[in-house]
Amino acid sequence: MGRGDGSGRMVSPDDADDTGTRILHVDMDAFYASVEVLDDPSLAGKPLIVGGMEGRGVVSSASYEARRYGVRSAMSVQVALRLCPHATVVVPHFERYAALSRQVMGIFHDITPLVEPLSIDEAFLDVSGARRLWGTPGQIARMLRTRVKAETGLVCSVGVAATKHVAKIASTRAKPDGMLIVSAPDTASFLAALPVSALWGVGPKAAESLENRGIRLVADILASPRSVIERALGSAGGERVWQLAHGVDPRSVETDRVEKSIGHEETFLHDIADPTVLRSELRRLSDRVAARLRDGGFRARTIALKLRYADFTTLSRASSLPEPTDVGQRIGDVAIGLFEALQLTQPVRLIGVRAEKLQHAGGGLMPLWDDDAEWRRVDAALDDARERFGGGAVTRASVLGPRRDVNALPTNPRLPRTE
Repeated sequence: MGRGDGSGRMVSPDDADDTGTRILHVDMDAFYASVEVLDDPSLAGKPLIVGGMEGRGVVSSASYEARRYGVRSAMSVQVALRLCPHATVVVPHFERYAALSRQVMGIFHDITPLVEPLSIDEAFLDVSGARRLWGTPGQIARMLRTRVKAETGLVCSVGVAATKHVAKIASTRAKPDGMLIVSAPDTASFLAALPVSALWGVGPKAAESLENRGIRLVADILASPRSVIERALGSAGGERVWQLAHGVDPRSVETDRVEKSIGHEETFLHDIADPTVLRSELRRLSDRVAARLRDGGFRARTIALKLRYADFTTLSRASSLPEPTDVGQRIGDVAIGLFEALQLTQPVRLIGVRAEKLQHAGGGLMPLWDDDAEWRRVDAALDDARERFGGGAVTRASVLGPRRDVNALPTNPRLPRTE
C-alpha cells in the first residue's frame, strides 16, 4: 500500500475490465487542502498544511506535496513544520468545506439514489441500477470524476469493485486523482498481493500478531488454516479477516446510515485550571453539538464528557437522560454536571462533549408539556443567526465568561473524520 502521499499509485487503463463490479468508492483527494488551493491558486504545487497555526494546533489535512515529507492528518502542526519547515499553514474553513461536500454529494445522487456517505469527503455508490442510463460501472466512474472536476474544480479518486471492501482499497491505491477497477475475476489476485494491514479491521496490533506467525501478505492468510488466523485475532476477528481475504463482503450500500454519535472537543493553547473557563467551554461545545443534532434531525438519549489532563490522563463520563434532547441548554447542564462531579486534580489540556444513543427527532410521543420550551426558542434564534451570518456570529453571553483569557481560546476545532 502507499503511504498516503501518492507513492505506490495504481490506475486502470480506459479499457479495463469491470466484469462483476457494481460498487464505487469515491474519495476526494486531500479535501480540505484541495479546497484551499481552489480558493487560492497561488498555493498550487506547494506543501500546504490545514490546521491550527499556534500552540497545540493539529493538522486537519495536508497537500500531497506536504505528505511526501511525512506530514499526516491528526499530527501536531509543530511536528509537521519540523518535518516540512517550508510548508504554508492555513486555518480551516469548515463551512466552505461543508458547502462543497453538499455539492459533491448532490452529483453522486444525480447518478444513483444508492449513496452511502462515510464522511464529509467520501461515499460508497451502488450503480447496479444505473447501468441502463449511464453505462458500465467503469464508464460511470469516469463520468463521475469528470463531473466533479467540471462542477467543483476538485479532483477525486475512485475504486470500482464487486464489494465495498475492495472498492475502498482500490480508491486508496488510485490516489491522487486516479481510478482503479478490480473486476470480480481479478479480485483474488488483487487481494493476495496486499499486506495484511490493507484488510479492514487489521490495525497495527493485529498486523503484528499475524506477522509474528509469518503471515505478512493476504496470500499468506489464504495459505493458512482458519484456526491459525482465529488464534491470532480471536474468533470473531479471525472469521471477518478470513472472509475479507477471500473477497467475501456481503455488506450493501446503506442509504439511511444513522450517525452513532455527534461530538465536539477542543485542545487548549495552554492547560486550563480555571473551572469557570472550562464550564464556559462546555456550554459552547454543547451548543455546537445541539446545533448538529438539530441539523441532522436527531435527539440524544446520552450525553458524554471527555477530559484530558496535562499529563495526558484521559477521563470519560456519561449520563443518560429521561427524555432524548437536542436542546443546547439541557446538553450543557448534563455536561457541566459530569464535569463538576470529577473534582479537578490538575490543569486540563482537552475537553469535549458528545451526544450518544441518537434517535430520529420525529420518533416517539411528545410529552404533555415541554420543560425546555424557552430554551428551544433560544436555540431557534441561534440557528437563525447561524444560517444568516455563519457559525460563531452570535453566541450566549455565558459562553464569553467574565474574564475570557486569550490563553483559554481553543486552537483546533474538531470535526468528524476528514481523511
